[in-house]
Amino acid sequence: MFAEWQVGQVLWSTIWITLFFLWILLVIRVFADIFRSRDIGGVMKVLWMIFVVAMPYLGVFAYVIVRGRSMNERDIEAVQAQDAAMQSYIRQAAGGGGRVAELERLAALRAQGAIDDAEFERLKAEALA
Repeated sequence: MFAEWQVGQVLWSTIWITLFFLWILLVIRVFADIFRSRDIGGVMKVLWMIFVVAMPYLGVFAYVIVRGRSMNERDIEAVQAQDAAMQSYIRQAAGGGGRVAELERLAALRAQGAIDDAEFERLKAEALA
């Protein structure tokens, strides 16, 4: 069977399989965006889902045309939130929060009266060194 296939048939099959998987990826992205979208209500989400399921090509392409820009903005916000969470975790795992957190802690101790001004200045110099 495979001996009968020519190069052109393999090429066309590869192209069609690639396009099929790209279509599946696009549909999954649209559904994921519908679910994570905070600027539309539940009824509108259901209507978009019905539209995409009932008329897949028209529904997906209409969604990308109508909400493509906000889809991109949500992607950027998600990446920025993930990056901020990672940076926060790295700072926490590396040792607290650095000099600023130490100075805030010392200022709070001075405000509570746990340390006096001279001791605050000495500890502040150590934290900044």
